[in-house]
Amino acid sequence: MINEILSLVEKHRDWRGKQCLNLIPSENVMSPAVRELLSSDLGHRYTARDHFYMGTSFIDEIEHCGEEIAKEVFRAETADLRPLSGHIADLIFLASFAKPKDVLMCVSPENGGYPGMWNDGLAGLFGLKAVPFPFSKHDMNIKVEEAKEAIRRFKPKLVIFGASLITFPHPVKELAEVARENGAYIGFDGSHVMGLIAGKQFQDPLKEGAYTLFGSTHKTFFGPQGGIILADKEHGEIMKAKIYPTFVDNAHWNRIAALTLALAEMKNFGKAYAKQVIDNSKTLAKALHDYGFPVVCQHLGFTQSHQVLLNYGGYKQGRVIAEKLQPANIIVDCGVRIGTCEVTRRGMKEEEMLKIAGLIERTVVDEEQPEKIKKDVAKLCAEFQKVEYCFEE
Repeated sequence: MINEILSLVEKHRDWRGKQCLNLIPSENVMSPAVRELLSSDLGHRYTARDHFYMGTSFIDEIEHCGEEIAKEVFRAETADLRPLSGHIADLIFLASFAKPKDVLMCVSPENGGYPGMWNDGLAGLFGLKAVPFPFSKHDMNIKVEEAKEAIRRFKPKLVIFGASLITFPHPVKELAEVARENGAYIGFDGSHVMGLIAGKQFQDPLKEGAYTLFGSTHKTFFGPQGGIILADKEHGEIMKAKIYPTFVDNAHWNRIAALTLALAEMKNFGKAYAKQVIDNSKTLAKALHDYGFPVVCQHLGFTQSHQVLLNYGGYKQGRVIAEKLQPANIIVDCGVRIGTCEVTRRGMKEEEMLKIAGLIERTVVDEEQPEKIKKDVAKLCAEFQKVEYCFEE
């Protein structure tokens, strides 16, 4: 049994880590130093706000250090690294400011919003009435003037920007004032674009009018899987007071140490990394479009994020494309959202995006034998095994 478990992990590592083009936009790779901290002694330890546990002095210092770097990186007044996931961070925001029967306005799953925020997810759990932002699939964004009218009509208690499909900055600045005037708490779920925000290449939700920015730390942000909350002082302190013991008891201090180091990497290398992610997305989108793929938003330059969206009319046909690519070791989701964050972290640039587009074209359009394409994929991946945008070991 032991050998079987170790063998499966090793096989996965060799396949996904060394032989595949990983283009899922919700995944990334950590630096070796960050990964090492995940297996440190901190993974065995506890601490608590009331100092019930002894022997926590260094853990407390790590947490304080992480919060200070996070505040600097995200231009925030408060920060909290304890949420165990982006979903838990979402939950904390809703629980802090909503009551049953309140109205929540966000992007609906039908338009690329996060399903976990909708009626089958947290909105249903809290008894909230979820209403969608008016949305343009042509522009892949919120309709500003119609959204203003919807906010005035529904008077939502919570207005949350951000989405699972997000190619362009959301109109926080344009809608924040009317949301405040109608009594809304304004949040931004930055799970997908947290690294682009940290790298100052996307938008700055807190400066544009959001009270809090929350989400995952392992998508465009290249930390361990987990969550984070950034906020102004007023709303941040309200959320921080509710986290323990209601939503997080033991916060997994090995994860927080790893996240702290990843934050330091983002502080030093984030701008160059985020710029390259977006440049890579634009190059890949244009190349795929030129091959005849249904890339959305040509009229807007395709994308300003890590995502390239192919419109196949739904997940059913998208799955056909994803399953056709997998035997060639090209990994995408059934969206089809193609993400450039992981290949960028491995050092790939515009030239490699053209090669990736060609490999996708050969697989989907030309229908070459997957075994032949796999060899070319493996050859390309072999050239980019070192993680970039991090401190030298």
